[in-house]
Amino acid sequence: MKRQFQFVVIMIVATLVLGCGMDEPAVIDGGQNGAGDFAKGDRVTNDGELRSLLHKYNVTPVEPGLVLPMDDPKVVLGQLLFFDKALSGNQDISCATCHHPGFGTSDALSLPVGVGGSGLGPVRKPAEPHGFIPRNSPDLFNRGAPAWTTMFWDARVSAAAQYFDSPAGENLLNGLDSVLAVQAMFPPTSADEMRGHPEDNPIADMTELPEIWAALTERILGFEGYRDMFQSAYPGVALEDVTFAHIANALAAFEVAAFTRLNSPFDQYLAGNDKAMTAKEKRGAALFFGDAGCASCHSGSLLTDQKSHVVGTPQLGPGKGDRAPFDEGRFLETNNDADKFAFRTPPLRNVELTGPYMHSGSYTTLYDAVMHHLNPAEKMETYVASELLRSDVAETWFNDEEYVADCMARLDPQLAPAREISPDEVEELVTFLLALTDPSSRDMSDLIPASVMSGLPVDTLNAAN
Repeated sequence: MKRQFQFVVIMIVATLVLGCGMDEPAVIDGGQNGAGDFAKGDRVTNDGELRSLLHKYNVTPVEPGLVLPMDDPKVVLGQLLFFDKALSGNQDISCATCHHPGFGTSDALSLPVGVGGSGLGPVRKPAEPHGFIPRNSPDLFNRGAPAWTTMFWDARVSAAAQYFDSPAGENLLNGLDSVLAVQAMFPPTSADEMRGHPEDNPIADMTELPEIWAALTERILGFEGYRDMFQSAYPGVALEDVTFAHIANALAAFEVAAFTRLNSPFDQYLAGNDKAMTAKEKRGAALFFGDAGCASCHSGSLLTDQKSHVVGTPQLGPGKGDRAPFDEGRFLETNNDADKFAFRTPPLRNVELTGPYMHSGSYTTLYDAVMHHLNPAEKMETYVASELLRSDVAETWFNDEEYVADCMARLDPQLAPAREISPDEVEELVTFLLALTDPSSRDMSDLIPASVMSGLPVDTLNAAN
């Protein structure tokens, strides 16, 4: 069933990509300042109008931030740590397990599989009695951009003037370089994600964050190869002064160096090349930033307002909080009723590669994800998990009338398009989303190291077969 699902997804994307390739040239009729019309039916749009829409939603080229070369000592250290299972309590899972270069920096699963799991990517299975992690594994593309101020689906990590807000509060370690580095502090402390459960291992029995971070740091520094690498990456810092903040900074440095990918057709268009996108892609962009209303949330250079919205997606998995298997999203962090069932707007570059989609991974194709945004009530009413997802995930679908009604009552009004969007226009929207893919992101297997300093096995793509 799993291979059949992958085949269907590949065929859908391939059909759209081939359709893009057969589309008419981007510039059909030269106009003022070289802008051309890309008309269809009674819709006449040109580059000037599209660029006005981009300006309206503050969509500018992404400022990537500080991107160190891949051979920088801090990046090399971060790369090995990213793939090293020694950062987990049971030494059975790494950062890369859920954010793998082979799966668009995610894991190709609706919901991640944490400690005790087996396999990689779409074939990864949970171990009893742990089950799935509550929320879809986010991608890591372009997270070094200074415009980033929040992390996680519920935005529980954020950057403000002169400080970072996080679940650690005053216990957060000093010396963290960025909000991305702050994010890297927490998955290793999660019992389900990496740390392990009580009695699994000594670190899993710890309850205080500083204690957990110190124990993991001590373990990493127990490997001679890592001691040498820390001295190269942080000259002037004595080994006894190394903390988990140094580990998190190295992880973030690698993620930025490896996953800053900003050469999609859309990025080229933002840089001023009117011919970088086809006419069909531009029509999709005009809809995205126009009548379809997508840019009301997917705005700015990162194509996300980084705010939380209720889009009312089907609920899968164990859920979170006291009302699980409900997942009340941002509300669990703020206790503000307005945030109930709200989740942060995800970014969209390379979105073609990062499915399944939504906080619960409830949709496996971009088409279905787009259709949900255009008509959430209908999609919730007609959703059948077993028709879209592998059986063990589909079994976790929480089709509760109270949940559905509560979500629908709280839908963000910004979701409503300005008018009905036709099937042809939905295809154009999806085609535009495909234009957000940087071709270099399709094969990032060169980022997978042959080995790590702990000697533990590295998650290679062979494990996904």
